Amino acid sequence: MNETPAETPAETPARDTSAADDSAPTAPPRRGLAGRLGFLALSIACFAYLYFRLNGAAAREGLSLVDYMAGVFANVEWVSWIALMVAYSGLYFCIDTLVVTRALNWFISPIRYRDLLPIRASAYIISIFNEQIGKGAMAYYLNRRHRVPGWEVGSVMLFVMFCEVFYLLFWATVGFAFSGGSLPPAFALVPWLAAGAVLVFVAWVLYFRGTLWPGSRLRDKRILHAFRAATVRHYALFVALRSPALLAAVVVYTVALRLFGVEASFLSLLGYLPVVFFAAAVPTPMRAAAITFWVILFPENEGQMAAFGFVQHNFFILFNALIGVAFWPRAQRELFG
Repeated sequence: MNETPAETPAETPARDTSAADDSAPTAPPRRGLAGRLGFLALSIACFAYLYFRLNGAAAREGLSLVDYMAGVFANVEWVSWIALMVAYSGLYFCIDTLVVTRALNWFISPIRYRDLLPIRASAYIISIFNEQIGKGAMAYYLNRRHRVPGWEVGSVMLFVMFCEVFYLLFWATVGFAFSGGSLPPAFALVPWLAAGAVLVFVAWVLYFRGTLWPGSRLRDKRILHAFRAATVRHYALFVALRSPALLAAVVVYTVALRLFGVEASFLSLLGYLPVVFFAAAVPTPMRAAAITFWVILFPENEGQMAAFGFVQHNFFILFNALIGVAFWPRAQRELFG
């Protein structure tokens, strides 16, 4: 992969020196009690739904739930699945690091791809417990090694998170266009959500260019520096750089489903996966929301889909963490000498 910055030094935006009142990075707001209770209720609902669906499937076959799920796991082609997931995790890591590297080069300063590899990988270890702390570890590394202020890294991370939403919605819309007839009726909302997202995106870009609400000072906050510097080209490049990971996931998840004994087409997975990835981002224990989605999408294969959703999402995080373990000694040397 090319390790040089996406732009020449002349194109690199100058660092923001405005808004002295927020020069220090602020801690992210803690989730309120209502939010925690909401996610707890969602988690309980997901686990209850899964239990009744799986217990019902086991009862129809005259088995206990434990015996039923043991049979499901026994029929998986585990060696092929592990090889597939290891390869996919490695590819995802390379693409993920490339996207973050380019974003840092666009909005902060030139940082080489290979220099970011160890801390990006090591952040996966921390992300098992809390993804936000993983991002904080990256900010600490960039501050210590490259003297990048924490608010600048935070600004780039906000840009990446914002683009992720639109990138997934873009591919959900493409998937619906190709396989809308075979998707559940609820997916008919996807084109409407996409149309609304286009309006939001246009308003967002115009706002940070100062065309909309020119008197607003919110855009001048340092933490929003990346959005002020971003052009439509940057958003398009983000989608182009990130998309190989999604397209690879379509192939990997389709093949993995077959290893679990479930047939699915590539086009149907192109429609499903972006929505499932949204569900996987919901903070529920063991990615319960994503597992529930798989069971809903393939109701005739409750056991296989529950097993698939559990191992696919949770072991992906574990595989990424193992990549982090491999890079951890180098990250330690660069951080602490």
